[in-house]
Amino acid sequence: MNDKFLKPYDPLETEGRIYKLWEDSGYFNPDTCLKDGVCEKDAEAFSIVLPPPNVTGTLHLGHTAMLAIEDIMVRYHRMNGKRTLWVPGTDHAAIATQSKVEKILYKEENKRKQDLGREEFLKRVEKFADESHSTIVSQVRKIGASVDWSREAFTLDEKRSLAVRTAFKQMYDDGIIYQGLRIINWDPKGQTTVSDDEVVHQEGKGKFYTFKYSKDFPISIATTRPETKVGDTAVAVHPDDPRYQQYIGKEYDMVFAGVPIHIQIVGDEAVEKEFGTGAVGVTPAHSAVDWEIGQRHNLPVVQVINEYGKMMVEAPELKDKKIAEARAIVVEWLKTEGLLEKEEEIPQNLATAERTGGIIEPLPKKQWFVGVNKEFILKNSKINGIKSGEKTTLKKMMRAVVENGQTQIIPERFEKVYYHWIDNLRDWCVSRQIWYGHQIPVWYRGDEMYCGIEAPAGDEWKQDSDTLDTWFSSGLWTFSTLGWPDTEASDFKNYHPTSVLETGYDILFFWIARMILMSGYLLGDIPFRTVYLHGLVRDTQGRKMSKSLGNGIDPVEMSVKYGADAVRLSLIIGTGPGNDMRISEDKIRGYKHFANKIWNVARFVLTSIEGLDTETAPALTSEDEDRLAHLENTVSEITEDIEKYRFYLAGEKLYHYFWHTFADVIIEDSKPRIFGDDEKSKASAQWVLWTTLTTTIKALHPFMPFVTEEIWGMLPIKNKKLLLVEKWPRTTI
Repeated sequence: MNDKFLKPYDPLETEGRIYKLWEDSGYFNPDTCLKDGVCEKDAEAFSIVLPPPNVTGTLHLGHTAMLAIEDIMVRYHRMNGKRTLWVPGTDHAAIATQSKVEKILYKEENKRKQDLGREEFLKRVEKFADESHSTIVSQVRKIGASVDWSREAFTLDEKRSLAVRTAFKQMYDDGIIYQGLRIINWDPKGQTTVSDDEVVHQEGKGKFYTFKYSKDFPISIATTRPETKVGDTAVAVHPDDPRYQQYIGKEYDMVFAGVPIHIQIVGDEAVEKEFGTGAVGVTPAHSAVDWEIGQRHNLPVVQVINEYGKMMVEAPELKDKKIAEARAIVVEWLKTEGLLEKEEEIPQNLATAERTGGIIEPLPKKQWFVGVNKEFILKNSKINGIKSGEKTTLKKMMRAVVENGQTQIIPERFEKVYYHWIDNLRDWCVSRQIWYGHQIPVWYRGDEMYCGIEAPAGDEWKQDSDTLDTWFSSGLWTFSTLGWPDTEASDFKNYHPTSVLETGYDILFFWIARMILMSGYLLGDIPFRTVYLHGLVRDTQGRKMSKSLGNGIDPVEMSVKYGADAVRLSLIIGTGPGNDMRISEDKIRGYKHFANKIWNVARFVLTSIEGLDTETAPALTSEDEDRLAHLENTVSEITEDIEKYRFYLAGEKLYHYFWHTFADVIIEDSKPRIFGDDEKSKASAQWVLWTTLTTTIKALHPFMPFVTEEIWGMLPIKNKKLLLVEKWPRTTI
């Protein structure tokens, strides 16, 4: 028996050494597995891409849960002889990364990005991203993720840049991407547009004001934003509302809070007769809903708030005032003029930018959009229900792949959430007014505009200064990492569509839906066959972990203290797909005890099988045959659980079998037989101990890879490979 077993298991000493052993073997790379005969050339492929962590800091427990779940899948399928590929990478996370560097720059040097200029500032951002990348990579290794580092990608590297430019060009040529003036979500703090999905609604209280524009105006309206009413160009009422039918088509001129306004009365079925007064002031420049009404009725667009969240009207009392101040001024004016009819407090969701916290201001701006309702011809379609050469839209295509079952979402309840999002999806604004990111591949020369994969010849052309939404490049992740736009690339041909996409349910819309959109449009195919959604990691009270609450748990610190195996298992057992998980240091500590138990059991078995021929089974007692049958049934159940993505059940069954059946019952019952005089009974008991140990060590490997690999390396087995590439257990009685 190896002398290491004379000491307690030490994860801190073991895990770094074991991970290097794995890396040096090359078996994270399926090409090496093929070359060495670990998997057959015609073996089924299993492929998965790592959801790329943002290069804005360090990994948290949510990332660790993601890595643990994905590594279970990858190790399981690798042990089943499949050509298994797990592609790692990181995301440039444009707005978040630029915002972080801007804060550092201002704090440390009292400078803004404009003081450095675009080129120098981007060098600073890239340096920060590189440093953060190194930290993230070390953490991924620390958790034991068996990713193929030789294929590591970055959403802003040259290969991904080519993919982004190619995708943009194709979508532009097909009219799917267009430039237009529309209402967008403007972040005055970040000075950029953000997508609908990047708007965070914070619950609070607001005021609901009911008033008339003037004493002579016949209709009362209600709003939470009276300061925008200086930009109203209409009042909309339901065409069937008898209270207002007589006014439809009439126009009025008046001065509102010092600003001349011209109001048309329009009938529009979008107006709810029962809400408020049943009449709404239409501000096409500062409301997405009002913009749509304005488009239907050809209303003028009057912008009264600028990009810095300040009033841009000429009235001296409002000019250059911040929104909150302007609101107070308009409300006071309404009171003075006797126009305010009612003021009431109501619950209100304040729209803020996810990355900067800035209060969103809807503004009319000329931007680049992906038209989700525009028809296009889908070429080479592999999507069931949509034929090659048939016209479709992005929304129809995105719905079809889930409805027809080509892409399955686990848990199933999130399919309804997915459909609801698609039904309410508006054109996707993909341009951002930031410097870090993929610059839009469009160039201008006078009135000419050119879109191309490469820049046009000539110095007089100037490239569009905007960059693309991070989710545009992330949407290409499953196939840009496999060689696309080279459709003959071996990885692309061998591993796409990928088998599974595993990620948190909170980015179902941000990322998963956009990957389905991009893959469907550009390839006529699905990006993955299954979507597995995990929940958020919370503390024992169910609260979200945060610095302000002081309830955060550092996964690296816990790995150093208790071992990565313990951290991994604590995030698996007890939590089904799509459910939030509760975690505590006590729970992690408990699974450290389990790792010790595995170690101690292995030591006992090795001291108890002296003289056993581990290659040939002896005659077994009927009781021992039953025990091995039970083991085989347990492995069969665990295998089915993993195949059906019930990782929490598989982990729990392994834990209970090893501790309460193997350690508490089988080992205890074997002791008098092993140390007794009946040689047949002894050999039978030894064989059960040996078979149970080797089988459970294999089955535990995807869940607790470090301690199992360390033990496996010390077992007396002929022609032994790394446990990493051993065959998944098949017991034989």
